[in-house]
Amino acid sequence: MGDSSSASYIHLVQHLIEKCLIFRMTKEECMEALSKHAKIKPVITSTVWNELEKENKEFFEAYAESKIKEERMSEEETSQMIQKMISDSSKDSDD
Repeated sequence: MGDSSSASYIHLVQHLIEKCLIFRMTKEECMEALSKHAKIKPVITSTVWNELEKENKEFFEAYAESKIKEERMSEEETSQMIQKMISDSSKDSDD
């Protein structure tokens, strides 16, 4: 690959990573998706992701924080749903 085709390939990978971010994917999920659907080697995705992280440190810190909050919320929601199911089933058995 010449310099211009290498640069355009990296830009393509960067664009696809940005799409992964829109879909709230982790780095690992993005690597897997691009490997499966775009035939991009995970090492390439990982390298471009790491460079994006270096260039956009604040964004990725906020992104990681929001992912953690998202996971915590879904754990809490799951716990609440289970508690509600238990509570509902105990009410049903009281009838």
